[in-house]
Amino acid sequence: MDINFTELQITVQQVIDLIAAKDLKAANNKLVDASELLDELLDHAEEDEQLIEVSKYQVLLNQLYQKING
Repeated sequence: MDINFTELQITVQQVIDLIAAKDLKAANNKLVDASELLDELLDHAEEDEQLIEVSKYQVLLNQLYQKING
């Protein structure tokens, strides 16, 4: 099964844009959306490459969380 990371990528970019605009409340809300998407993708990840990609996004989301709530 092929997993599409496009929606997650767009959502993460929106989080980054909101952080840059100093709208931390909206960024945090969008980060929650991204986390939910990531959890859904993790449920469907079967191949090693997919799991590696999911783990990269997990690290990125953790870093964004630290930036927002730092």
